[in-house]
Amino acid sequence: MLVLAIETSCDETSCAVVKDGRCVLSNIISSQIEIHKKFGGVVPEIASRKHIESINNILQEALDTAGVTFKDIDLISVTQGPGLVGALLVGLSTAKALAYGLNIPIIGVNHIEGHVCANFIEHKELEPPFTCLIVSGGHTYLVQANGYTDYELVGRTRDDAAGEAFDKIARSIGLPYPGGPQIDKLAKMGNKDAVNFPRVIIDEHTYDFSFSGLKTAVLNHLNQAKLKGEEIIIEDIAASFQQAVIDVLVDKSFRLAKDRNSDKIVIAGGVAANEGLRTMLEERGKKEGIEIFYPSRILCTDNAAMIGSAGYFDYMSGKKSDLDMKVEPNLDIKR
Repeated sequence: MLVLAIETSCDETSCAVVKDGRCVLSNIISSQIEIHKKFGGVVPEIASRKHIESINNILQEALDTAGVTFKDIDLISVTQGPGLVGALLVGLSTAKALAYGLNIPIIGVNHIEGHVCANFIEHKELEPPFTCLIVSGGHTYLVQANGYTDYELVGRTRDDAAGEAFDKIARSIGLPYPGGPQIDKLAKMGNKDAVNFPRVIIDEHTYDFSFSGLKTAVLNHLNQAKLKGEEIIIEDIAASFQQAVIDVLVDKSFRLAKDRNSDKIVIAGGVAANEGLRTMLEERGKKEGIEIFYPSRILCTDNAAMIGSAGYFDYMSGKKSDLDMKVEPNLDIKR
């Protein structure tokens, strides 16, 4: 089955052609990072306008790269949410028009589940069940994947997402947007034990996360250092902050894997590209006999290939969407 996928949830316009949920024939991504960088974050109105300008060209490039035409497509898969409402509307409107014109089915996909499915593309041998940590700029979830479309939400952030905390701390020490990759890069040159930032454990019986307290602790440390005229070594701040985040993410992931007798931990989302997180997971995985999976960096970002994979598995499970479906900017994984 050939799936034509469209992703426009935030600031990447992406179209892809995916075969049978795992084989990517094309995955074209047009990023707006350079446009939004001068604003220090994504401006929703600008993002929507850029999607409108780019979508037709990206769509045609995806077909040309895959060596197919519209007549070869069996299913349209599109991000329904979560995301920026205006950005989502561009992708969904395009997808509806294609499905109607081609008279083929359409599937609305949960963007968060799409990130998980990036691993099915990267690792052809990967099959559920497994424990999955989803970490990005907008979301932090801990789920147990019991099937290709069966995601049990076990834990989530109660305030800031991990990626959001990375961006805010990066801004506070003068790093450009997006801050996550910058923090990761600086952390390699710093001392992770320089500052003992708090590891927030809400309750030993919950898998939920909280990063607002850590963010406040870092900001307070920076303000106090400035008031006292102390030197601020941003490499040490980056390394100490990153380690505080990673310690909690890794610890809860392994705790859930043990509780569910899972021998696989999968990570997904933009923060899954973080080298510190990958390294710590792999080191602990070797010690505890748990295999670690993560996508290549291009599949960690927002992309249509993962939406094509998720759409395929949704469709094969019997899910159907109608042409009157609406965007769901706050779409969630249900507990």
